[in-house]
Amino acid sequence: MNVTIWHNPRCSKSRQTLELLTEAGHAPEIIRYLETPPSASELENALALLGIPAIDLMRSGEKRFRELGLTKTDDDATLIAAMAENPILIERPVVFANNRAAIGRPPEAVLDLFG
Repeated sequence: MNVTIWHNPRCSKSRQTLELLTEAGHAPEIIRYLETPPSASELENALALLGIPAIDLMRSGEKRFRELGLTKTDDDATLIAAMAENPILIERPVVFANNRAAIGRPPEAVLDLFG
């Protein structure tokens, strides 16, 4: 089974999620999304797998969100473009497995992907 995590090693939730996956016997592909940002189409795919609107994948409390003049009512295309250009805005971590995805907040939420 292919397991992938969009990971930020500076984030405690991301580190906890990665540890949880490893302890469960998974060897996920680690994508440091701040260094290798997902494209707009990859973000659209992630949102489809998550079943959520773009705003729910955004860190709207980030300073960059305000600097860009974004609002919680912006359309998905605007928010997706902002995340593709500013990956710091992407909620973390995101885990992909079994043609599904989950946000690791809390880290245990990703275990549903394997049940």
